[in-house]
Amino acid sequence: MAGQLDGRKIAILAADGVEQVEFEQPREAVESAGASTEVLSIQDGEIQAVNGDIHPSVTFSVDRVVADVAAADYDALILPGGAVNPDHLRQDEAAVGFVRDFVRSGKPVGVICHGPWTLVEADVVRDRTLTSWPSLRTDIRNAGGIVVDKQVVTDQNITSSRKPEDLPAFCARIVEQFGQAGPASHHC
Repeated sequence: MAGQLDGRKIAILAADGVEQVEFEQPREAVESAGASTEVLSIQDGEIQAVNGDIHPSVTFSVDRVVADVAAADYDALILPGGAVNPDHLRQDEAAVGFVRDFVRSGKPVGVICHGPWTLVEADVVRDRTLTSWPSLRTDIRNAGGIVVDKQVVTDQNITSSRKPEDLPAFCARIVEQFGQAGPASHHC
């Protein structure tokens, strides 16, 4: 819905190996609803997107390095998937700290496919219900999370989804969730 996210500033945290469609469709959904987005990564420059986890596709320009920002700078966070992307993120102390701070702040987070790996590393899935790509489900359970096999699940401030085919439901839900949160004080 146009205007639903007017004034919201949304971070998209990704690295090389991000699944192209899981980056582009959520970004388009929140921007179409009026939000501005910033692409954060572990290094400056560009990140290489993929299709089907292994086929290089387009690149995306990085707006800011995650080590140089804080959760307080944004109203919401999107963590796209792709198997390699969250594997890079979960090995970066600044990325993990940013995600941990963001979830603990109570601000909304949208995560899809392999994206929950970064949440597991940040130790923020305990006692929360999530969905994900099937290969992550044991990791989520081992980190104290509860796993369900649904298109999209929202538990507290985390909205999760399983795979690219779930993107329509995921995008609709994050626009709704991000809109309910209201803009943060950095916009005043």
